[in-house]
Amino acid sequence: MQSINRFLYGPTAEEKVRAWQAKLRSEQRTIEREMRQLDTATKKAQQTVKQLAKKGDVKSARIMAREVVRSHKQMDRLSVSKARLGSISNQLQQQLAMVKVTGSLQKSTEIMKLSNSLIKLPQISQTMREMSMEMTKAGIMEEMMDDTLQMDEDEELEVEADAEVDKVLYELTEGKLGQAGSVKEDLPSIQDQVEDEETERAMEQYRQQLNGLLSG
Repeated sequence: MQSINRFLYGPTAEEKVRAWQAKLRSEQRTIEREMRQLDTATKKAQQTVKQLAKKGDVKSARIMAREVVRSHKQMDRLSVSKARLGSISNQLQQQLAMVKVTGSLQKSTEIMKLSNSLIKLPQISQTMREMSMEMTKAGIMEEMMDDTLQMDEDEELEVEADAEVDKVLYELTEGKLGQAGSVKEDLPSIQDQVEDEETERAMEQYRQQLNGLLSG
């Protein structure tokens, strides 16, 4: 009888919720992998900043420090997104309890708000769009408007970037760089050309790796 009902009416409310929760757990694991990769790349970039500072290459050090700032912002974004996925799963669990009382899934502005914010994250955007459509059909959410999904992170980054880059430089070089790019007198001079070329290649490698992770 159950199989006949599933054929005629589709999955039950409980089955839908369980399937969504499984997808949410999968996306949390995806974000965790991304965070581990980003952490590794960021540590390498921080080490490169220190090497560039020792050589007195202020311009290149600032370029890499900017990448470190971007990676920190992305790490924060990923951490928040992982927590939001968990919040949606908890909200769905509450929906299961309500189903036993009302017999159907209920509309949730909290799930809609969390889902809207997660669609902005490229790594899980497609999955969240598909899940949001399913939840809309199930009556949990209202249809989303495209203009609510626009992103302004790049603009926000530009406003705060210089101060944050200076802070990163100051911390990584123990005060030798930072403060609007000022350099203390005891900053070491540039080393021989071979070392410079090796550092430049390493810097470009880390920049490419970070850009790949940051672009999702």
